[in-house]
Amino acid sequence: MSEHSFNLLPLLLLLLWLAGCASAPPSRPGDICDIFDEKGGWYEDAKASYERWGTPIQVQMSIIFQESGYRDNVRPPRRRILWIIPWRRPSSAYGYTQALDSTWDWYKKETSNGWADRDDFDDATDFVGWYVNKSHQVIGISKWDAYSNYLAYHEGQTGYKRGSYKRKPWLMKVAGRVNARSQRYAQQLHGCRERLERGFSMWPF
Repeated sequence: MSEHSFNLLPLLLLLLWLAGCASAPPSRPGDICDIFDEKGGWYEDAKASYERWGTPIQVQMSIIFQESGYRDNVRPPRRRILWIIPWRRPSSAYGYTQALDSTWDWYKKETSNGWADRDDFDDATDFVGWYVNKSHQVIGISKWDAYSNYLAYHEGQTGYKRGSYKRKPWLMKVAGRVNARSQRYAQQLHGCRERLERGFSMWPF
């Protein structure tokens, strides 16, 4: 083995370690009880956001699922030139919440949470809780209304007030799916909340 190969070995090991740090999404995303059983600490994160902002856990989780499928490092796919050459991404959206750089900076400034990262689940739940609370303050949307909150999340509060979503039937269909998931999550959570409050988990991590 050459000297150059030995020099590359630490870099390769570092890259493998960083890849292993990425959090795999829950294996059963259709059931919120299974999600919290599998992902130790996620229930506590979502509950903390609820207690801080009043945004129901099922609304937080249904929005995060729609945005990223619970994947921590998602970015919009790059545009392509002539269908082949990778080009710029259409936006700066990133992480569990797909928040834009500008919106994330707004959140960090308002909450004094300067160390928040879009690929950390606890920050993601706090962000969604904060944003839904902001929509409630600015445009009066109920925090329990997953349908309207998703539209405001996608279009921004100004866009929602202007009714921009009304020109996007596909978006209203997506919001309907978010709402249906939120209702299903709420029913499921009703059956396992007491156990989750006791801190029981199927997994030791």
